[in-house]
Amino acid sequence: MTSPAVPTADAALAAPKEFGIIPKLAAEAFGTFILVFGGLGVALFSDPSSAPLPAPLAIGLSVAVGIAAVGHISGGHFNPAVTLGTAVAGRTPWKAVPGYVLAQLVGGALGALVLWVSVRTLPNLSNLSSVQPIFTHISNGVDDLSPNKFPMAAGLLAEVVATAVFLGIILAATSKRAAKGVAPWAIGITLAILIQSIAPITNASINPARSTATAIFAETNSLGQLWIFWLAPLLGAVIAGLIFRGFGSPDDVIVTGAPGAPSFTTVEGLPTEGATASEVEAAEAAEREAGAETRLDLATSGEDDAIIDAPGTSDRPRTDEDDAKSFFDRDKQSDR
Repeated sequence: MTSPAVPTADAALAAPKEFGIIPKLAAEAFGTFILVFGGLGVALFSDPSSAPLPAPLAIGLSVAVGIAAVGHISGGHFNPAVTLGTAVAGRTPWKAVPGYVLAQLVGGALGALVLWVSVRTLPNLSNLSSVQPIFTHISNGVDDLSPNKFPMAAGLLAEVVATAVFLGIILAATSKRAAKGVAPWAIGITLAILIQSIAPITNASINPARSTATAIFAETNSLGQLWIFWLAPLLGAVIAGLIFRGFGSPDDVIVTGAPGAPSFTTVEGLPTEGATASEVEAAEAAEREAGAETRLDLATSGEDDAIIDAPGTSDRPRTDEDDAKSFFDRDKQSDR
């Protein structure tokens, strides 16, 4: 069995270049802006009884299209809880976490600012005190600020569980073994379902950047409860990240949101922390090439059985035709 191959210089040159930190932060800010401006804009301006697109679905689709658009640049987190959870799971380097979280907060605040300015243009809402209750209505809260007056315990439980489930779907949908191209829509639809399920309890945060964005422009009591919607989602994300790190498959090539996003977990014989998906693919190609050379050496030496029986030396499954060929080739060698 050949030793694990490493990417050659030619393979490294052929691999696409990794995006720098500035494009990644811009992508995270842009995606979070879409989430707040697009998703919460529907909740803010639409009549729930007549709106063609429910607010939870609008938020889920906003995340899905954001991941589809810029997920290949930054991984498409758009959520501090997702960034923390993927870091705990080993998919995001810890040094990237502060910048990602800051970019998400800026993007979310800008989205809420555009909505706030839009509301202020209405003649009967030009007064600041008239706009704050509107943003309080779409902010997250418990007790008196809960849509159905749920207590803090219920709110904490709902947010922790929902965020853990959300991150679990993200980690599973973006692994190497998942079907390609489905991650954005699986993540977006999951988020829509989770928001719909816990909206009566807390107005559904699952995202500290989203909660902060609306609380900035809401009444002071919303700001007073903001810590809940940082603590609960982050705790849920950490739980999911630890579970995935403990039980996840070690041979998964990690993409943190979309195909081409950075990968940071260990793959046997391949680059580990800090490696990109393209580098892993280049290493896999080099390993396949090394395997082909091994088969050629075995063939020239007449060791046909080793070619067939050696695990991992064939790219296609073994068939009856292969077994028959091996049998008759063996007979020919014995006749000699």
